[in-house]
Amino acid sequence: MNDRNAKIYVAGHNGLVGSALVRKLKSLGYKNIITRQFSKLDLRIQSDVEQFFAQEKPEYVFLAAAKVGGIKANLENPAHFMYDNLSIQTNVIHSSYKHDVKKLFFLGSSCIYPRNCPQPIKEKYLLSGNLEKTNEQYAIAKIAGIKMCQAYNQQYKTNFISCMPTNLYGPGDNFDLETSHVFPALLRKFYEAKRDKKKDVVVWGTGKVYREFLHVDELADAVMFLMQHYKGNEIVNIGTGYDLTISDLAYVIKEVVGFEGEIIFDTSKPDGTPRKKLCVDRLSAIGWKSCNSEKEAQQKLKKGIKDTLNWCLKNSVF
Repeated sequence: MNDRNAKIYVAGHNGLVGSALVRKLKSLGYKNIITRQFSKLDLRIQSDVEQFFAQEKPEYVFLAAAKVGGIKANLENPAHFMYDNLSIQTNVIHSSYKHDVKKLFFLGSSCIYPRNCPQPIKEKYLLSGNLEKTNEQYAIAKIAGIKMCQAYNQQYKTNFISCMPTNLYGPGDNFDLETSHVFPALLRKFYEAKRDKKKDVVVWGTGKVYREFLHVDELADAVMFLMQHYKGNEIVNIGTGYDLTISDLAYVIKEVVGFEGEIIFDTSKPDGTPRKKLCVDRLSAIGWKSCNSEKEAQQKLKKGIKDTLNWCLKNSVF
């Protein structure tokens, strides 16, 4: 990707990751970025995707388009999560092969790993145990995408890489309380509780499970590094290497927002996977690292919360 005039297609450019990738590409001077609104191109329709690739002939593809959501959305719409994601990635990956894309980046998810993985989670643990039931269909679809990229590399000598990010947050996230992940949901809940002078905020689950969080702009930086420097058939984890409990996250967000009420943990609601801290040794060995210490990770998270809240207020998200 040394040619700044190369045709680059970012699938899912309006989403959390896609919008960060577009920002990163523009900041690096890439001038020929191709995007399509969903109303103009439904990636679930094979014939439309085929026609798009035939017309545009992108040289590089960032596959960040996906149907995503939190525990509630996954539990209520398992068929949609499986069908949409299988369709999107199958069509884009196959068309990338057919139209000689030089390199493709496939965005996976840390939920591909078994529910009760040894910690930190190494890439080799894929398919070594049972998946978390609350997002099983989404995880299976993502695993299929990984295996499809590997199969095309093996059979057709393509250059398709797959990366597994930890939990992401930042500008462009989904802040709908019905469908969002834990970070944007908590940020919205605490801000609105402060604004509306509520006495408490209810957090799903026990608060005792652990999660790792990476700002989406850092992910974009790591992705660009891998697109420049990594060629291989093995998946690569992207994360900070440090995690915290949901309870700790809630109290940090409470502090940043300035909410002075109580936090109530609704233990009748599911927790999800007990822990998902990624091992980032492979990524570090390639040459990219987010944090050198837990203290640095904590500082980055607090700053990221402030920056995300400011973005939300500037863009009237809530």
